Amino acid sequence: MTSVLLIYPYFDKKYNRSIFRFPPLGIGYVAASLRDAGYHVDIMDCTFMDRDDAMEKAVRSCPDVIGIYSMVTMREDSLRFAQHLRGSCDLLVAGGPLPSSDPAAFLPEFDIVLRGEGEHVMVDILRSYESGDDPASVPGIVYCRGNNGRTTSSENNDEIVFTGTSAMEPDLDSISFPARDLLPNDTYIEYWKKRFGYAATTVITTRGCPFACEFCSNAVFGVSYRERSPENVIDEVEQALSLGYDHIHFADDVFTLNKERIIRICTEIMKRDLCFTWECLGRVDSMDQEIASAMKSAGCNRIFFGIESGSNPVLEMMNKKITVDQALRVVNAVHSAGIMTGAFFILCYPGETDSTVLDTLRFSTSLPLDYLSFTMPYPLPGTALYERVKDRIIMEWEAPEGPASDHVLTYNADFSESKMKFAILKGQVQFGIRKRFGKLSFFVVKPFEILTDTVFRLLR
Repeated sequence: MTSVLLIYPYFDKKYNRSIFRFPPLGIGYVAASLRDAGYHVDIMDCTFMDRDDAMEKAVRSCPDVIGIYSMVTMREDSLRFAQHLRGSCDLLVAGGPLPSSDPAAFLPEFDIVLRGEGEHVMVDILRSYESGDDPASVPGIVYCRGNNGRTTSSENNDEIVFTGTSAMEPDLDSISFPARDLLPNDTYIEYWKKRFGYAATTVITTRGCPFACEFCSNAVFGVSYRERSPENVIDEVEQALSLGYDHIHFADDVFTLNKERIIRICTEIMKRDLCFTWECLGRVDSMDQEIASAMKSAGCNRIFFGIESGSNPVLEMMNKKITVDQALRVVNAVHSAGIMTGAFFILCYPGETDSTVLDTLRFSTSLPLDYLSFTMPYPLPGTALYERVKDRIIMEWEAPEGPASDHVLTYNADFSESKMKFAILKGQVQFGIRKRFGKLSFFVVKPFEILTDTVFRLLR
């Protein structure tokens, strides 16, 4: 029987400030699909592992096929794994968001790059491998064809073969739940309970997003949008709860898009009398008081919104299809319903001015938020933003080496990296002051704001 090892090469960077750790459901889904097809599968989730130990453990496992997940922040480690494991298996496969959008970058180290959804394609890859056939008949992959018709490294300028786009599964309920039993659940539970007092894991209830924000990568699911039935979703929630988790992070790109479906999910939770808390990501143009009340009754305790800017012209430039007034109204409504609110903002976006950045800082720190995140722009391969600034890209993303910030500028921007980091720090401090001092914060924030606004404008 062909054996498969799927690797999630996430390692905690020295100065990483993110405190959220979630099991990798993507390779969990692929593992479940392979297991259904009769293959022996293991998962190596490196989240809590030492890099050298993980490398050696992978070598010792001696699988026939190794699949390695990658995204922008894992690029270096996924390539390093492939280099280290060359010769330890018969076939190396890359998958995930970054290989899907930039497959050529992975061909020197991998035999095959899987693009898009992996459940069915990975099964087809293994069947092609077992039969010894040229994988040209497998849709959804990229590989190099050598003179002997087998996959080879692209270093010898062999023909690069794109086999087209694989079909997406229209019936998400037919896909097996992620193979959570292959993941280190006890370690995740211990981590979350130690830090937050509860244990969180993820569930994905939809795939894709019908919107096309300029900065957002839809490399795996595209602009499609498919839903799972409420009953199927809550069946998986019950499975996750049975493992010891008591908080669910619904990891959909937009959980709140279909009002009727959300209310049905909330009804199903209450019908089964399930006791857990949950959170999700919503859009401000798909929320209202009725949905917020239903979600609150069903255990929702936080909604995150990708607002991104406090300037309508910048929102139009981002193709966000929302307005500042919508964001203000919905965040206040959700807060009034007793649900915590979080928001994400991008500062110093290409085309911004000092004034629009300061507008975003004033707006974001004035909202009744429990969580607020600022980031600088990242032109991800395959996005419209990347196409707009690709001639100005100066480096691949890599983890910053210093403790001052976990952000890094990857292109020649209109704002310097130091100015962007100052804006992020300014926003974090303003938000912290407002949270700490409440109604009295005006007397502290206003002088701070005036001073730091001036400093920001003077920076280059």
